[in-house]
Amino acid sequence: MADLAAALRHAHPELEVVRKQAEEPVYLVGGAVRDLLLGRPRADVDLVVVGDAAALAQRFGGPAVEHERFGTVKVEVEGHEIDIATARSESYPAPGALPVVVPAEDIDADLGRRDFTINAMAIPIDGEARLADPHGGEGDLKEGILRILHPRSFEDDPTRAIRAARYAARLGFRLDPETEELLRKADLDTVSADRRRAELERLAGEETAPRGYELLAEWGLIELRDGGLELMQAVADLFEREHWAQFAPREEVLISAALGPPGGEELLASMWPPTPGEGVELAEQRDPVELALARAMGADWIEHYLTAWKNVTLEIDGNDLVEAGIPEGPAVGRGLRAARRGRLEGEVWGRDQELAAALEAARGVA
Repeated sequence: MADLAAALRHAHPELEVVRKQAEEPVYLVGGAVRDLLLGRPRADVDLVVVGDAAALAQRFGGPAVEHERFGTVKVEVEGHEIDIATARSESYPAPGALPVVVPAEDIDADLGRRDFTINAMAIPIDGEARLADPHGGEGDLKEGILRILHPRSFEDDPTRAIRAARYAARLGFRLDPETEELLRKADLDTVSADRRRAELERLAGEETAPRGYELLAEWGLIELRDGGLELMQAVADLFEREHWAQFAPREEVLISAALGPPGGEELLASMWPPTPGEGVELAEQRDPVELALARAMGADWIEHYLTAWKNVTLEIDGNDLVEAGIPEGPAVGRGLRAARRGRLEGEVWGRDQELAAALEAARGVA
């Protein structure tokens, strides 16, 4: 980039505030540098200080959230969240284990712990904006290549394989041959289920999630359910098209679409459109993820349930049935369900008819 300093000032003007407060070398690192060089919209701002991150954060005077174990602090500067980390190096006591972190004496040591060369670059914020690129990340960025920094990278942290799919799908990059060979040997089973799930959710949160999951399957790291990619795309389209779909967690629905195993969504999608009363009873017995998947499979009645049927309320409640002599317990619930179903089906109108329908059903099971 011809004028890196000008590009940095334009993309991240808030860093001038940090520069004025810094007494130690401070660098913009990681995805923010990568996206700046690519001319992409601004990424989250990550800074590394060759010194004490907490001490630097205190100079801003505002609230800060410190993660002492990893030497990181989150602060707000001119309305922008910034993560500041103490320069550090890492070692892995066992494959897939969390790293042992120690302070690093310079930025090159900190960059050496990162996942891919395109994320292992830094720019000092001192105004001169010289690119620190000890691993050739700028060249790989220009060539559209994902390359790990050392042969043990996926052994140390197998979740980097999932990150590879995320970056490859998002940026349209390819793996260099050695990286791909080592990636295919990554053993995700050495990583805790929570860490695997977290990375899969981050991938599912991408606009290019279907392509990312397709890459993981091509590399032999996951097994897709039959039709999984098509269902993922249908889910993505659903969340884009229908605002009510937000009732279910998007990432969880996408992961279920990709990996399964198939559940009740296939039965729900294959049913004849139920009446409103039947639809409510069916839907309220199901998990939101199943409902979203069934809707993506073409079950239009679920949209009616979510936008209209579920919002139907009664003029009576359980107290009315108890006052009419129904003992507290299952009979009250069944009576209210019968009244609601009658309202949904257009067979019951108003408080008196609701109460009559509820009492009839409740007394039948009391």
